[in-house]
Amino acid sequence: MKFNRKYKYPKTMRSLIDGKRHYDIGEEKLPSVTTILSATQSEEKKKSLADWKARMGAHTADRIRDVSAMRGTAMHKYLECYIDGTGHKDLTSIGREAEPMAKKIIESGLGDLGEVWGQEVTLYYPGLYAGATDIVGIYEGEPAIIDFKQTNKPKRREWITDYFAQLGAYCMAHNYVYRTTIQKGVILMCSKDLLFQKFEVSGKEFVDYQHEFLRKTDQYYKNVPNQKEGQGTKNG
Repeated sequence: MKFNRKYKYPKTMRSLIDGKRHYDIGEEKLPSVTTILSATQSEEKKKSLADWKARMGAHTADRIRDVSAMRGTAMHKYLECYIDGTGHKDLTSIGREAEPMAKKIIESGLGDLGEVWGQEVTLYYPGLYAGATDIVGIYEGEPAIIDFKQTNKPKRREWITDYFAQLGAYCMAHNYVYRTTIQKGVILMCSKDLLFQKFEVSGKEFVDYQHEFLRKTDQYYKNVPNQKEGQGTKNG
C-alpha cells in the first residue's frame, strides 16, 4: 500500500445541535450521515431495537452499546496508526480486546488496499450532509470508499443496509466535490470473536443505496426543525 495524497480534504470540526452530531464546513453546520440515518430509521427497526433493549434491560443494553463503541474506537485507532506507520499500543482492557480485531482486518482485508488517498477523511455534500470515512483509495484495483466496522457477532448482508447507505453518502459527496467517479464501497468487519467479514457494494446496487440515502436526507430536512431552508435534495 502507498499514500497518494491527490485531494485536499477539510479538517474535521464537529459540533452538537440538539444532541445531534454536525460538521462545521465553512459557514455551514451540516448534519452527519449517521445523524440522518438515525433520525430516519424505519418503524420496524425502531421496534427491533426497542424489543432488544427490553429483553436485555436498559442498563445492560446501554453497557453493551457503550463498550462496543469504545472497542470500535480503539480498533479504528490501531488501524489508523498501522496505515500511517506510526504504530499504536493500548494497554487498557478495551485496547487489548481491540488489537487482535484490528490485526485480523490487517491480515485478511488490507492486502487488497493498493493506494491510500486519505484516511479518517471528512467528506461533505454542500448544503446537505457531512461525515468521516476511514479510507478513500484504491481497493482491488478500483477507486473505493472503505469503512472498518467492529461487531459483537457476525452479520448477514441484509442486516447492514445502513452501512451501505452510509458508504453511498460518502461516495456521492466525494464524487460531487472532487469530480471523481468512485463506484465501489467496501466494509471490512471483525467480530469480538475474531471472525473477519468483507462486504462489497457496487454497480446498480450501490446507486440504489445512494438514492435511498437521498430520500432519507429529504425526510430528515422535512422532519427536523430549525434547519436551513432550501436544503432539499432535488436531484435529477
